Amino acid sequence: MKVLVVDNNEGFLASAQRSLGEDKVSAAKADVSSLRDWAHLKKRVDSDFQGRIDFLFLNAGIQPSSTWDDPSTFQTIFNVNLFGVINGISTFKSAVSSSSSLSPPSSSTAIVITGSKPGITNPPGNPAYNASKSAVKTIAEHLSYDLRDSSPNTSVFLLVPGWTFTSLGRREEKHTSAEKPAVAWTPEQVAYYLEAKIAKDEFYVICPDNEVTEEMDSKRMLWAAEDVVQRRPALSRWRKEYKEEFEAWVRS
Repeated sequence: MKVLVVDNNEGFLASAQRSLGEDKVSAAKADVSSLRDWAHLKKRVDSDFQGRIDFLFLNAGIQPSSTWDDPSTFQTIFNVNLFGVINGISTFKSAVSSSSSLSPPSSSTAIVITGSKPGITNPPGNPAYNASKSAVKTIAEHLSYDLRDSSPNTSVFLLVPGWTFTSLGRREEKHTSAEKPAVAWTPEQVAYYLEAKIAKDEFYVICPDNEVTEEMDSKRMLWAAEDVVQRRPALSRWRKEYKEEFEAWVRS
């Protein structure tokens, strides 16, 4: 197996190579919002991987706070979280599809795109991040649908982690300790969960954690969808007049 890890942080890249083995993992620094950097990555894949990709994981994300008075933060978040995914798809979709066509009939290729629970349930507090991840969900859904005929051996998966103890997760929960909280999952747990769902060919990979169960996730997502169906106020789950109703519904 040949692996290319991409990040904009050289320290993270060096750490990945040390932990996984420099003989097994190549590294490249890139800004996922830059089309020029994606063009360089394509040249790298063409030369080192013969233009073939069996597994494409589009995982880059940032989560600075956003306010209505600062549109530049919206642009920054969308450039990474959304256009980082779009750029990756447009650059490497053909490489994944061509690898799929060269694989044995029993084999397949995969594209995994990282979404977020706030992109589905839409809690108040960070509209730019939520909107970017909601758009990522839409992009992943359309990609899955569009590839069903043009590249039937290529599967698309939307990975939606729970609270995971990573640098992004620590910032999200305002947790700075080096010790993993008991309620959080490790990245390895997310990877194992993803692997199991890929084996079942489940597009929506909604990860629980040690605090939020799959049933709780399902109820939160359903409540958010029913805001539209039942014509409730936007984000009713967090409004004080719906607090008791939501809590009773979750317990039911």
